[in-house]
Amino acid sequence: MYSFLPLIILIATSICKGQHEKKCDVFPKDQFIEVGSNASIECQSCGHGKIFWTLNNERVDESFSNTISSTRTSLTLRNFTHPSATLQCHSVDTDLVLGGTTIKTYSKPSKISCTWHYENQIKGVGVPEMLTCSWEHQMNSPMKINYTVLCAGENCSSDVKNCTFPEMADKIVENISVTVRAKTAAWEVSSDPQIFNPYHILKIAPPKLKVTATSNHLSVTWNRSPLENISKSRCEVKCKAANERTPEWVLNKTLNPEDSRNVTITKVESCAYYNISVRCALDQAPWSDWSQEMILTKLNKSNVKLHLWRKVAEPGKNGVRKVYLMWTEIPSTCQGTFTYTIKLGVNHTDTLCGNSTCDVDVNQDAYRLNLTVFHNEALLEEESVYVPAIGESLPQVTDMKASSLDGVVLVRWKAPLEPVSGYMIDWTHNGNQYYWKQSKYTNITLFDLLHKKPYNITVTPLFDDKTGHGTQALQICSRVGDPGKFTNIDIHAKDKSATVSWKLDSQECSGVVVNYTVFYRAMEGPLINVTVDHTEPKISLTDLNPETEYSVYVEAIALTGTTKSSETSFNTKKFDPTFITALGVCGSIIILVVLSLGLCCAIQWKKFKEKPVPNPSLSSVALWPPPNQQKGTSSFQPFSNPSESYCERIFMEDTERTSTPQLAIGCNPHLNPASDQREEHAQPAITPAADIQDERPVESVETLCDSPGESTALLCSDKPLNPYRCQISVETPPSRNTKQSKHLLPEKQQEKTVTVYVTLDMFEQGQCRLEK
Repeated sequence: MYSFLPLIILIATSICKGQHEKKCDVFPKDQFIEVGSNASIECQSCGHGKIFWTLNNERVDESFSNTISSTRTSLTLRNFTHPSATLQCHSVDTDLVLGGTTIKTYSKPSKISCTWHYENQIKGVGVPEMLTCSWEHQMNSPMKINYTVLCAGENCSSDVKNCTFPEMADKIVENISVTVRAKTAAWEVSSDPQIFNPYHILKIAPPKLKVTATSNHLSVTWNRSPLENISKSRCEVKCKAANERTPEWVLNKTLNPEDSRNVTITKVESCAYYNISVRCALDQAPWSDWSQEMILTKLNKSNVKLHLWRKVAEPGKNGVRKVYLMWTEIPSTCQGTFTYTIKLGVNHTDTLCGNSTCDVDVNQDAYRLNLTVFHNEALLEEESVYVPAIGESLPQVTDMKASSLDGVVLVRWKAPLEPVSGYMIDWTHNGNQYYWKQSKYTNITLFDLLHKKPYNITVTPLFDDKTGHGTQALQICSRVGDPGKFTNIDIHAKDKSATVSWKLDSQECSGVVVNYTVFYRAMEGPLINVTVDHTEPKISLTDLNPETEYSVYVEAIALTGTTKSSETSFNTKKFDPTFITALGVCGSIIILVVLSLGLCCAIQWKKFKEKPVPNPSLSSVALWPPPNQQKGTSSFQPFSNPSESYCERIFMEDTERTSTPQLAIGCNPHLNPASDQREEHAQPAITPAADIQDERPVESVETLCDSPGESTALLCSDKPLNPYRCQISVETPPSRNTKQSKHLLPEKQQEKTVTVYVTLDMFEQGQCRLEK
């Protein structure tokens, strides 16, 4: 059995070796190489045939590839400088990635510099004791890098790009060699050795400085370091006024060991603070730190210039004029006490003034105002200015023009005919603070003006002992700004249109509007713009969608800028408000007409219902007017039966229900007495009490033609009358002959009355008489 063991081991080894050879990959993996070195990589294709390489997804030239066997191919990359790259092996037949690796580079520390210096630069004495070296190392490695500096048998470790040796005073006696080594968990590299001369890296202590100020210059002195006795040295002096307007003064000076260390600075301002700085170094060595000192210069009387000027106001009601005097202020940094007085003349008392301005009152006469300045009660300076009298004939400049560009104002004018010694130009932006400047030319350029402020500029000619009248230019702005600011935007929306109006509040020195551009859009819709002229601060937006939300804003465009309003939203209406208004008006009119017609109908119906109907119990029969007297009156329809008597249409109530004989009525107007007598024997019908329609007593109706109390004159007149005009109640007269009554009713029955109904068509055009 043991004889087969070597055979089994051999077979297993062969199988493992075959599997290893069939594995496709690239070797070595994730390697680090130094920048500029060569990299060699091998690919095992495991039977996939010919292969090709890609570097950062770009195909590598086949000339860099070398085929070792049918399954092994190598690649050599020379002078590799990529910080990081991905290399892959591909099959030519299938374009399949067989394997890949990453290559990263690292570099050596370079540009090493060292300084030999004192631990305390201010108090450094003797030989410096510390050595500090720094270097550059371009590396983007995520791994931590540890640095080690090797110098004169000493090591200095650091994780940053500088390191300081604490005690090197006794170890630096000749040229030194410095090497920096960088190390990570994956790689390690050392810099090239750097050789240094100790005197070329020696940093001396800063010099001790002393500055002395006089009235017109500064004297700067500094000490000499003991190390400067070794070789030549160089020093640099800086002088800078505290105000930023004065440029910096710099002096570079090379000195021998025996040369003095001092310098004189002239042309300094009076009562001004100056910063003085000095530094020194050995030849080819680094500079020392700066030694600094601030000094205040003294007052130089020759530099005091008051530049006295005045502004004269218009005279008041009492003829008094106020003169505003102004002059250049002596700097407040000047030491001592200063007194300013103004004197009008011999007979006037002196006026005590402030540091730079003063107001005095003068009358209409001419004056010369004198300004006197005292320093510690000693006369320092004196100047005067002339104030012309009212109406005094003096020349002045003409054709004065002012223009501005980029914050600078250029003023030009034409000189008067008389010779002048100069011109005084004054300007102000608020009437309280004035600036002035004297010039000998007929033009001047004004700088450092406030932006977007209007200025009033006046030019006055100067003569030997007088001043002329001032000429003021039109108000001008140093710089014109934006058009202004939008204060209000009004929107009146309809269903398919909207009127947008706005108001632009012009401010000081605002630009002139050239046109307006209105931008609007529906929510999530395209932005639309419409431009209108500057004279029309409104616009009508058309073709809008009903019941939609829109946003709008306006831009005012000028040559000097643009102003944008805030964005405002509005909603269009569902219907046109004009249509709704018209519909409401029409509806109101229709309602009023319907109500009016209904009211008229109600009134007419009420009148019809309340129209008085004649009470038959109060009716009587009268003569009807003849036809020739009925003109203009309403005509009645003729009776349907002309043979029927009018009087036969008068019926007694309940005639059909009673057995009482009918009332005999005759309508012949020529009845004889016999007929009258027959009428006396007719018994009237008796109306039961239950059938009486009127609660008032009912009276009997007699004939109107023969009644003594009745008159037919009214009805028979020529004037047309209402047929009911003579309808009055008539009591039944007593019987004319009681004896002739053969059939008398009982007394109670005679007292009862009967109701007779009379119709209007019972009358004819002729006369009629009712008979019993």
